[in-house]
Amino acid sequence: MIASLTGRVLAKSADRAVVDVGGVGYEVILATDAVARLPEKGREVFLHIHTNVREDAITLFGFLLEEEKELFLILRTVTGIGPKLALAMLSGMKVMEICGAILAGDIKRLTMLPGVGKKTAERICVELKEKVAHLSSGTLPFSSEGSDVIVAEGSVAADALSALTNLGYPDSVARKALEAVKRQQGEEAFAQLRIEILIREALRILA
Repeated sequence: MIASLTGRVLAKSADRAVVDVGGVGYEVILATDAVARLPEKGREVFLHIHTNVREDAITLFGFLLEEEKELFLILRTVTGIGPKLALAMLSGMKVMEICGAILAGDIKRLTMLPGVGKKTAERICVELKEKVAHLSSGTLPFSSEGSDVIVAEGSVAADALSALTNLGYPDSVARKALEAVKRQQGEEAFAQLRIEILIREALRILA
């Protein structure tokens, strides 16, 4: 099974992208907001992948963040929620917002998600309350790895960190956002980003 892909973005559309990995183009289905967060065509991207195997098709579902993939898989355990609906839910609300609504038993908020009716929302709250608690801790969904992203005083990354903290983001949160940008762009492309692009990409992740 394919669990992740690292390659260049060849094409993007409303709900999918083609990623070139060593000369092979993989079509990956993504949430619409994830497509918007992808790097520009030709840039390197890392995607967490869920391989969905059926008798008539093998479909790759992609996620920029590990927590998005985890919630996708958790949602799939609920009767009546297939991969397309789970992905649509991730398009309509962020991971921590969905988890917060589940923990609060907020049926009305969940029914605002595309394709989610009252009965489905009730099942989600009953069946997933304990399963999603760790995803709603309020911490940003980034790995703690890669803390060496800020390596030199006066570097573009250090200036971007300063700008983000001046905007009110805690230092640790800003660093993790920059780490996420680095993973998405790839080390070489990350090193070449102009400060305004770096800040923009970090803010897009933090949004």
